[in-house]
Amino acid sequence: MAKKGAIATLWNRSNITMLIIIILGFGSVFFRLFQLQILEGDSLKEEAVDQQLFDKVVAAKRGSIYDVNGNILAQSVSAWDVVIAPAKFDDKKENDEELRKIVARGLADILNEDYDYLSKKMKQNVYYILIRSKVDAGIKDKILEFNSEIYDKYGIGEVIELHENYSRYYTHDNFAGAVLGFVGNDGNGLEGVEYQYDEELNGNSGRVVIAKDATNNPLPYQYEKKIDAVDGNNLILTIDENIQSIMEKYVRQTLKEFNVKNRGCAVMMNVKTGAILGMACEESFNPNNPRKLQDAKKEAEINALPEDKQNEAYVNALQAQWRNKAVSDTYVPGSVFKMVTASAVLSEDLVKEDERVFSCDGSYSPYEGAGYISCWNYSGHGAQTIEEALCNSCNPAFMQMGFMLKREKFYEYYVAFGFSEKTGIDLPGESNSIFFSTPGEPHGIGLMDLAVGSFGQNFKITPIQMLTACASIANKGKLMTPYVVSQVVDNKGNVVKATEPVVKRQAISETVARQICNMLERNAKSGGATNGYVAGYRIGGKTGTSEKKVDEFGNATGDYIASFCGIAPCDDPEIALLCYFDTPDPEINYYGSAVAGPCFRNIMSEVLPYLGVEKVYTEEELSQLDTSVGVYDNMSVDEAKASIEKDGLKARVIGNGKNVIAQNPTAYSNIPKEGTVVLYTDEESRKTKVKVPDFTNCSLSDVNYLASINDLNVCIMGSSIDESMTYAKTQDIAAGTEVEPFTVVTVVFNQDNHIM
Repeated sequence: MAKKGAIATLWNRSNITMLIIIILGFGSVFFRLFQLQILEGDSLKEEAVDQQLFDKVVAAKRGSIYDVNGNILAQSVSAWDVVIAPAKFDDKKENDEELRKIVARGLADILNEDYDYLSKKMKQNVYYILIRSKVDAGIKDKILEFNSEIYDKYGIGEVIELHENYSRYYTHDNFAGAVLGFVGNDGNGLEGVEYQYDEELNGNSGRVVIAKDATNNPLPYQYEKKIDAVDGNNLILTIDENIQSIMEKYVRQTLKEFNVKNRGCAVMMNVKTGAILGMACEESFNPNNPRKLQDAKKEAEINALPEDKQNEAYVNALQAQWRNKAVSDTYVPGSVFKMVTASAVLSEDLVKEDERVFSCDGSYSPYEGAGYISCWNYSGHGAQTIEEALCNSCNPAFMQMGFMLKREKFYEYYVAFGFSEKTGIDLPGESNSIFFSTPGEPHGIGLMDLAVGSFGQNFKITPIQMLTACASIANKGKLMTPYVVSQVVDNKGNVVKATEPVVKRQAISETVARQICNMLERNAKSGGATNGYVAGYRIGGKTGTSEKKVDEFGNATGDYIASFCGIAPCDDPEIALLCYFDTPDPEINYYGSAVAGPCFRNIMSEVLPYLGVEKVYTEEELSQLDTSVGVYDNMSVDEAKASIEKDGLKARVIGNGKNVIAQNPTAYSNIPKEGTVVLYTDEESRKTKVKVPDFTNCSLSDVNYLASINDLNVCIMGSSIDESMTYAKTQDIAAGTEVEPFTVVTVVFNQDNHIM
């Protein structure tokens, strides 16, 4: 019995052992199945799909950008991505490794790429490796030629692929960079409307999904699934290419002439809609090469730095170059703000237009215990009306206006004109103003803040805020939201979205707005803003010369900003323009009237005719208008002299012949009234030459005298001619040039004053 019991025990133990083995064996199997199907199921499915499917992105074409007239400013052009599929090599061939090296070497030469990098990529058993994105047609053709060669010679096909893509191209170099912006390597917008409207422009990429067999080869076409790309929408801007070009030309000219240190800008707005017609921020970047510094001097300074500091300095310089100065930078507005203070005083009926209630003896202490703040005219302006104070740009008068308003009302109109908030322009990076923050004072405005703030000092706004405020005065008191995109249109021409003009508020009454427009017009005709005047057009404007750094009394301790803000035509304003230059060279000139005024005038003199604004001359202007030269060639001398006299001109005969063989000025060219026409009567007489004198810095009478003694005609342009306040600034024919007698030399005059 004992023996039987031992056998039974052994048997039981064996059964238990077998049961444990079975439980552990099947348990591990069941656990593994649970792990594979439940815990790792999703990830394994994805991995299986990746092994079985090849997924290729089909790029969408980014939408184009047009100016208001339909001219293309930015578009996407065909480019190609270079892709390799090393899995298509036959690793069973004896020379497989050598073939991979041949392809790597060929691509390295074409793309100027690192051979070792490509050689490593060629060893991977995959179907898609992006080597270079967006190559041009030239590179594409070289790759196709190389592909053909290795196929013919080695039987290698489809290892190198070219996938169609798009590259961004801007129609003009160095044009409207601040507005357009640019895109990154991934095709997404980084600045300007390219960034602001990136979603609308981008479209939706498509995909091609291809099934693969167990040997990683694509299955037949029926196993391919394609989702077409949807191209992006197009933008139609409010920017006019012609106006933008005019503005950029004169801003660049001013930057160079006055050696402006921190760039400058000009912005033009349709006052009735808020549409921006031009925004020239120079020295800006080239959208086709945005990472190239435009300032050669700055680049040289960076290259002179220690190597470990160059990269950071270069990045900072690029970011500064990319900033839209009209929208992202704040500045002290200076005297252009006086149109706002004057509007507030008239709106509150604190003074009548004809009352001489403002006094100036050259300086002013705004309140008891305060120091004296000087006027630009140290001898003073005496008693003035509000219009005279504006035209004289008299700081003491405007401090008196500020204290008439008091702090509450001053702030109320600061808000009404839109300075307390962003304008809402559809461009990225807009800054807000920096207002006073004196602790314990109403709205942060201390008494000295009120004094200097009344003439636009010690607080900061953006140029676009100042222009919008000026435009509201021109627009019967209505404050508009500025914008640069008028429509978003799909590739079939359907309007997806249109911008409607938005009136934010009625800043001032229509009556007060009309009064200020009249004052601005007088200021441009005979006040401190005559450098911005254009004969034949009803221009209104205000100069600004603001101190970037001041002491507690508002006295300048640093650099200046020169600006000019104005409107046209004053009887029914259509456009407002702000020209603004940050830190002109004080050794040359830093006053707004001298620096920004001529830039404003030059832009307006070309833009207004382009917009079809009709010229209406005053009687004085009509008397000074040039006349057209007639055709006197082939006449007898007597006939020609009689015809010239009939045309209101003078004749000068040179030579001994009886008939006219040539004339100067030539037929149909412009000549000043009562100017002289030379009649040549033989070939010898045509050799006569005169030398052009240097007219610059001369008064009007001196210019006329020099012209007469040197046998020249002069055409006078520029500021309203007041002998005591103007000087010749430029001439279109350089001094010392030899020309025919009585050639017309155009001399541009500027106002010679220090009006702020």
